[in-house]
Order: sequence, then C-alpha cells, then structure tokens
Amino acid sequence: MKNRKILSISFGLMGLLFCLQSCESFLRSDIQENVVAKLGDQYLLLEDIPTYLYQNASPQDSVAIVNDYINQWAAKELLIQKSLINLPVSKMESFDRLVSNYKSDLYTLAYKEALVNSRSDTVIGSDELAAFYANEQQNFLVKEKLVRLRFVSLPRNYSDIALIAQKLKTFEQVDIRYLDSISIQFNKLNLNDSIWVPLNRIVKEIGPLAFDNEEIYLKKSQFFQLQDSLGVYLGQVQEVLEVNDIAPLSYVKSSLEQILKIRRKQDFLRQIERDIIDEAIKNKELEIYN
Repeated sequence: MKNRKILSISFGLMGLLFCLQSCESFLRSDIQENVVAKLGDQYLLLEDIPTYLYQNASPQDSVAIVNDYINQWAAKELLIQKSLINLPVSKMESFDRLVSNYKSDLYTLAYKEALVNSRSDTVIGSDELAAFYANEQQNFLVKEKLVRLRFVSLPRNYSDIALIAQKLKTFEQVDIRYLDSISIQFNKLNLNDSIWVPLNRIVKEIGPLAFDNEEIYLKKSQFFQLQDSLGVYLGQVQEVLEVNDIAPLSYVKSSLEQILKIRRKQDFLRQIERDIIDEAIKNKELEIYN
C-alpha cells in the first residue's frame, strides 16, 4: 500500500512537471492545480521550485529533485513553526528587532546611495586636491623607496652602447626622438622619467639590480651601466625618495581623490539628515522634547 502511495505521488509530480512545460498558462488559472505540497495553511506551488533544478533532467531524476525540494521546504517550515512555539518570547522579540533594523538599514542605505549617485559634483578639482595635500602631506609618507629614472636595456652585442648612453644622459629633444626612432632595437625602454617607480618594480625590470646593491646605483642624478647574461642596462636616475620621505602629490593623487570623495559623500549625507530633520520640524511632523 505504501509503495502504491509513493508511486502515485511520483506520477503526480511527473504530471505537474510536464504540465508546467506545456500547459503553464492553464495552471496559472487554477492555483490548486499547481500545488505540490501543503503544510497547515502554507502552500508550495510548482512555480516556486526553480526550473533550472530539473529542466535538463530525465523524468525520473526530475521527480527525485522535486521530492528533495519539497522535503527541504517542509523541514524549513516545520522548524519555523517549532521555533515559534519553543523559543523564549524575549529571544523572538530580539530577532524581530534585528530583522526590523536590518530592513530599515537596507532601505535607508539604498536611498542614500541613490541620492549620492544623483549628484553631479563628483569630480575633484586640482585646487581642492592640492590644498588637501598641502594640509595632510605628513600623513602620506613613502613606505618603499621611490625613484624617477629613465633606462634602456640593450642586447649584449649591441654595436654602439656608448652612443645610447650619451643620448640617455643629455636627453635633449633630439636625443629623445632618436632613442624613440630606434626603440625596436632595444629589449626594454623607459623614457618617462616623470613617474615615480617603486624599488621592487625597478629590481624586477633591471636584472643586475638587487636590494643589497641598489644603494650603489640608485642615487640622485647618477648614471649607471650594468650587464648580465640577458643584456646591458643603461640608466639615468633623476630623483630618489627614501622610506618615510613625504610622498609626492603625483604618486598619491588617486588615493587622495578617493579620500576626498568619501569625505564629500559623508558631508553630503550628514547635510541630507539635517535637512530632512529640519523639514520635519518645520512641518510639525517631528517634535523633540528637551
């Protein structure tokens, strides 16, 4: 008898699955046709079961998947009912407050974000950035040695290393154009000596340099020529900043912009809160008793 009952349920579920795919509009017209489980006054509809769970499965597997989903749903609902009966009232009230607070936080956060996103003044001006840097530069110290330099890596058998070295030293416009025009002959090339580069990156790019010898070669205004099995490295150092020196504005610009945007956002939200409170008081919607 029990096996017949299970078989009957299985065929019923299979029928519902096929009806969902071929007669969906018909099922929606009568909710009772779409019920796969009932627990007290709680109903589980076939449309509540995600179709991706069974849509590519065989009919037999689909029945097993739906049965498993029904069992999970029933267990969850029964546990909720048991918790409402057996948990202390104080505990449930505490949970209700948490849920209410969480719901309120979600709503207010979404509204605040919408207000912030609607603002058009999101660009940080250069004057504002410079003023902020001037006031806060002691908080932006270099944590790793920084270097401004230009360098060229040449094949070991390059025919005129001395000429490239001279061009790299004098670095007039004619020299820059010359180096750029023959750059295809170089292994590596960096002519932008206005950018501050961290020491660890320089060590990776210039093989013979290491953390235990970099102080010999990476000095302000120093030219160096090194070589290893891969090639010859020519470099002209422009400027060096040591650990705990004040970081240059160009190096920390992106960080400063993010900080200023966050501060601007916080100030804007605080002003919004003040404005809505003032408006509520003005409209006699809010009364504060001191």
